[in-house]
Amino acid sequence: MFEHANATTMVAVKDLGRARQFYEGVLGLTPVGPKDPEVQVYQTGDSRLAVYVSQYAGTNRATTLSWEVESVEDVVRDLKARGVEFEHYDMPETKRQGDVHVSGSIKNAWFKDPDGNILGIMSGVDLDRAKQSEPATGARSSR
Repeated sequence: MFEHANATTMVAVKDLGRARQFYEGVLGLTPVGPKDPEVQVYQTGDSRLAVYVSQYAGTNRATTLSWEVESVEDVVRDLKARGVEFEHYDMPETKRQGDVHVSGSIKNAWFKDPDGNILGIMSGVDLDRAKQSEPATGARSSR
């Protein structure tokens, strides 16, 4: 039913102005779509990210979204230079190298937006291969 439908990630925030400063100024996303005082849409790769005002902002205790990047270490370094602080989690079969969590060939790092939404970056996940086989060992996460 949805295998060919595009999906938009929805991230709840309390203050859209503050969120825009973070998503545009820190993460470097460019706004697209209609101007709305309650919602801002961004294009990110082949996907869309909608940041919207909600009283439930920041209540999710799991990863809200993750970006696939070429080098987690490079993105961590760039974001740290912009003042982003990274989260650290204890997970089975995972070692931490600074702010990067390593499980086999998979690397992850997590940080929060101003409302406490957990955002991630990851590399080493072969999504085309993962679609055809079982999930890779260590790919699981409670975040």
